[in-house]
Amino acid sequence: MDAVAWLLESEEPAVRHLARRDLLGEADGGDRAEVLEGTAVRALLEGQERDGGFGGDHYRKWTGTHWRLVALAELDARADDPRVAAAAELVLGWITDDLGRRRVVDGLPRAHASIHGNALGACTRLGLADDPRTERLAEAILSWQWPDGGWNCSTKASGRRSSFHESHRTAWGLREYADATGHAEARAAADRTAELLLEHRVFRRSGTGEPIHPRWMRLVYPSYWHYDVLSGLSLLARTAHAADPRAADALDHLEAQRGDDGRWRPQARWWGPPTSRSGPDVVDWGRPSRLSPMLTLTALRVLRAAGR
Repeated sequence: MDAVAWLLESEEPAVRHLARRDLLGEADGGDRAEVLEGTAVRALLEGQERDGGFGGDHYRKWTGTHWRLVALAELDARADDPRVAAAAELVLGWITDDLGRRRVVDGLPRAHASIHGNALGACTRLGLADDPRTERLAEAILSWQWPDGGWNCSTKASGRRSSFHESHRTAWGLREYADATGHAEARAAADRTAELLLEHRVFRRSGTGEPIHPRWMRLVYPSYWHYDVLSGLSLLARTAHAADPRAADALDHLEAQRGDDGRWRPQARWWGPPTSRSGPDVVDWGRPSRLSPMLTLTALRVLRAAGR
C-alpha cells in the first residue's frame, strides 16, 4: 500500500488530518474535528487536574505537562478546547516565571533553551502567540543565542560550538512564533540555526566529514529534545531550507532507511511504556522495528519540503 494511503487509513484522526494537510495540501476537514477523540490525544489529556497540569514536575520526562503540551501541538490539537487551553496557560505561566539573567561563561549565556523553545512553539501553536508573556519568552531566547546560531546549557563548553541538542527545538519554537506574529528577529534567529546545521551537512564533523555521533543516524520518533538526522531535517523543512544541497547526504540517509513498502520503522526510542520506571510516555508512538505512522509522516513531510 502507498505510504500516504496507509496514513489516510490510520485509526488516529490526527495522523489522517496531518497527512491531508501536510502531504496533500488539503484544507482542514472532518479529521481535524475528530483529533481530540483519537487514542493518542485522549491519553495525553487523561488525568488532567484543575490547574491544567497533570501533577508533579511539569518537565517530568515524558509525562509532565510540558511534554504533553508539545505532543498536543505536534498532533495539532484544537487550541479552543478548554483542556488544551488550560494546559497551555499553565506551561506558559511556568516557563516565564523565571526568565532572569542566565549564567554567563566566557561571555556566552548558558541556558536550557530547548525547554523554552519547545514551550514557545507549543504555546504559539495552541493559541497564545499574542500573549505578552509569549513575547517575553521569545525575546529571552533570542538574547541567549550564541554567535554560531545555536544555544548551549553546558558551563564547560568552550564556546566554539553550541549544542545541536539544545538548538533544533529552540529554533523550531522561534520559527513557529515568527510565522504567527511576523517577528522578524525570531525568523532570522531560526534561519541562523538552520545555517549552523547546514554547515555540518546536518550530521557531519566539519573537520573529518564523519558523523558527529552514530546515535544521530538512527530514526526515532518522538525525539523530544534529542538531536538526530530526522530532527535536523525537520527543522530545515520548517525553515524552508530542506532543498539546500548541503542537506543532500542527510536526505539520502533518510531515504535509504525507507522500507520496501514505502514506510519507516523506528530504530530506537527514548520513551518507555506507561509502566516503565525510566522515561515513560502515555502514548505508544511505535516500538523499534514496527511501522510508525508519525515517523513515516515526519519523513514524508521532510522529503516533500526537499522536493523529493
